[in-house]
Amino acid sequence: MLRLSLKMLFGDTAKFLMLVAGLVFATFLMAQQSAVFCGLMSWTTATLKNVPAPIWVVEAKVEQVNETNPLLDTDVARVRSVDSVAWAAPIYSGILRVRLGNGNFKIIQLMGIDATTFAGAPVKLKEGDIRDLRLPHAVIIDDLAVKRLAEVKGGAVKMGDMFEINDQEARVVGIADTVQSFTGGPYVWTTYERALQYAPPQRKMLSAVIAAPREGVTEGQCAADIQKETGLKAYLNRGFEHGEGDFNYSTVWWYVKNTGIPFSFGITVVIGFIVGMAISCQTFYSFVLENMKHLGALKAMGASTWTLCLMLLTQAFTVGFIGYGIGLFFTARFAIPALKNEQPPFFMPEIVPPAVFVVILLICGLSSLLGIWRVARLEPAMVFRG
Repeated sequence: MLRLSLKMLFGDTAKFLMLVAGLVFATFLMAQQSAVFCGLMSWTTATLKNVPAPIWVVEAKVEQVNETNPLLDTDVARVRSVDSVAWAAPIYSGILRVRLGNGNFKIIQLMGIDATTFAGAPVKLKEGDIRDLRLPHAVIIDDLAVKRLAEVKGGAVKMGDMFEINDQEARVVGIADTVQSFTGGPYVWTTYERALQYAPPQRKMLSAVIAAPREGVTEGQCAADIQKETGLKAYLNRGFEHGEGDFNYSTVWWYVKNTGIPFSFGITVVIGFIVGMAISCQTFYSFVLENMKHLGALKAMGASTWTLCLMLLTQAFTVGFIGYGIGLFFTARFAIPALKNEQPPFFMPEIVPPAVFVVILLICGLSSLLGIWRVARLEPAMVFRG
């Protein structure tokens, strides 16, 4: 019977292709938009990935890493005085404009780090030596800045090239491999003292203090000690999955709660679900009606209602498997240029494919319900009338 149901399905080519097309569209839209949303959210925590300090200490009201409420310079010493802290270093983080040799202006994310320990330096350098950051006017740029800060379209910034930050010279001594920032501006590293010279002056300039616990002390305990003794907020930097108390988690949820990004992407995902549902339900019900005489004949020959329903479910879920596979294939094809060009952001957590698969099965199950309802009311004698 199941083999017969598949022959019936594949025999009606037009409706089979229409069913598959609807599920391919739904799969692609839900998977692709979910991955782009997750990629965009990963950009919001780019600074935490590019400055991988175990603990970030910020002003008590700060909720996400891109929100800076400056601290006093003496707060670095206060954090260092906590017994469970092994080391602490200042960080400056700010969005500034640079002027290129051709007069164009570009936005950058300026990071100022401790010149003695280089705590907060980029994780991976493609070119240059981190110690060259101590040279006059020295800066390290990321791989995005290589393209963005080029004076000629299609060109690239090279080691030794210069540009201006706040009318002051900056010379490239290194190129780092980094994660792109949410603001879209490339990262530029320099020493903390030089960053304060580049940035517009204000009474408080310290953006955050990064720290690490002593040996034998957990990061959580160290963060709790810092908060208790200084009154500042100490976040861990372990990853979104570690939940509350982690700066990644706090940053992502701040954007989820305070921006329209989740709503915009959520609407698109819901549209994908509705369109897939509408096409599948209408097409599958039409398919069942056209094959009603065959189903009635089978029922007249002794096939039970349960057997006929199982045939319909087999047809619906077969189309679901095929549509899901093709849709995921198109999503993967979309990801190749997205990952290569970093536009748009694309990051697919492991939970996305199985979650989309469950939704597709739900669509298939709901689509088959109309047919099952119709078959359950079928009287075999109706097939032979007229």
